[in-house]
Amino acid sequence: MSAATVSVGSSAARPAPSRQASAPAPAQIDWTKLLLGFGAMVIGQFMAILDIQIVAASLPQIQAGVSASADQISWIQTAYLIPEVVMIPLSGYLSRLWGTRPVFLMSCAGFVLMSVATGLASDIHMMIVTRALQGFIGGAMIPTVFATAFTAFPPSKRTTASVIIGLIVTLAPTVGPTLGGWLTEALSWRWLFFVNVAPGLLVLAMVWRWGDFDKGDPSLAKGFDWAGLGLMAVFLMSLQYVLEEGAKNDWLDDPLIAGLIVSAVVAGAGFVWRSLAYRQPIVELRAFKDRNFAIGVIMTFVNGSVLFGGTFLLPLFLGQVQGFSAQQVGETMMVSGIAMFLTGPIAGQIARRLDPRIPLFVGFSLAAWGMWMAHQVTPEWGFWQFASVQACRGVGVMIAMIASQNVTMSTLSPHMIKNASGIVNLARNVGGAVGLAVLATGITANTALHLHDLAQGVSVANQGAQDMLSGLVARMQEAGVADPDGAARKAFFGLMQKQAASLAFGDGFSMMALGAAFAAMISLFARPGKGRAAPADAH
Repeated sequence: MSAATVSVGSSAARPAPSRQASAPAPAQIDWTKLLLGFGAMVIGQFMAILDIQIVAASLPQIQAGVSASADQISWIQTAYLIPEVVMIPLSGYLSRLWGTRPVFLMSCAGFVLMSVATGLASDIHMMIVTRALQGFIGGAMIPTVFATAFTAFPPSKRTTASVIIGLIVTLAPTVGPTLGGWLTEALSWRWLFFVNVAPGLLVLAMVWRWGDFDKGDPSLAKGFDWAGLGLMAVFLMSLQYVLEEGAKNDWLDDPLIAGLIVSAVVAGAGFVWRSLAYRQPIVELRAFKDRNFAIGVIMTFVNGSVLFGGTFLLPLFLGQVQGFSAQQVGETMMVSGIAMFLTGPIAGQIARRLDPRIPLFVGFSLAAWGMWMAHQVTPEWGFWQFASVQACRGVGVMIAMIASQNVTMSTLSPHMIKNASGIVNLARNVGGAVGLAVLATGITANTALHLHDLAQGVSVANQGAQDMLSGLVARMQEAGVADPDGAARKAFFGLMQKQAASLAFGDGFSMMALGAAFAAMISLFARPGKGRAAPADAH
């Protein structure tokens, strides 16, 4: 009896090891599948972002090729961006409904087809339509990659994925104009779009084979929020048009811009109400209850302004004030791209080892310092002065971008990641659009203001101005100019215009520096978050 009791007791004493042995082991990650599938998606994301800026240096050639007017040709970029901002947040819902792979494959296939259609366009109207479809359909490739980095990768490897995404997001708009100019010169402007075909087909094949990372939830199709989609589309498309075209059309002086501002405000308010009130909204705004996510969106918005603002401001100064050729502008801009590329791996290591608030603060502070160095820019600046500005800005933007990606998603629940990735990418794009609109308006207004101030300072009593004018008259006389006095005054006014423009560009760099400094201070309010496990449907 006692033996039996001892025997039973002994076997009862062993359940813990038995349960431990039978406990399900953690799912093993197929790294070959993950890296090949994710790598292919990253190439698709690169193409979608690259196509925003690849046409920038080739607009005159496209204008001649499709017989477009000066007003119409600007729509080659605008038509791509306006519908893209609608797809970016919508893609989060579609990924939850159908799964990441089907959404990405449809996006990539549509992007390739519309690229071919755009390259074959015979007139500007057809090109605008195909570019709009290219931007709308291809827009889904951008946030789905971001979401995959935070759902398919284990927490210990997400920083590496963030580094890869950061390199793509920063390098694509930087190299876009340079690559576009080279393709146009070597082949023709149509190859700006045909170049997407070969990598696009490769991406389709690889994602089809290795990109099955999750499953969709068909139940989300019930009660689809058509009203929310309509309000979101009106809000975002109106806002994007105002930001793209407002500076060119004197803002509220243009009835269309004024009307679209009202439309954006009304539709925006309706969209926010609908998203908070409807049981199954297109975009889940409740993610903003998470403090890190809310702070991360603000920092992403500022980062977009600094990234796209710098890519806009410096080439414009180099071309308009310095008189640089397209090749010289490209060489100067590449300094920023090289700095970002070299900083990426280091920034990843920093993000892994330190409290995220430290790299956030340091990154935005470096970006602010880089922009502030250019607030006293002059027409006499050389390559190395611009290089130091670009290098400092590039290093800061890369560190801040990688750290902000990790902070933004660090405390969100896994089921919100896909939705949140659309909001984050939208914040970057809208931040860039706001930055460009503010800078374009500021340069125009401040150039006129500085020119007025300089003209006020030039008088008969100003000995320095009179000596310069006399020197110019003497040079014109030596050159045998028919009207040396008139030519000298014209040259003197040109010098004043150049100086006024330099001061206005300096103001623009100062504005970006203040924005980055603001983001640096906001970053201190974030809180460290532990990496969360991937959701159950992520393989």
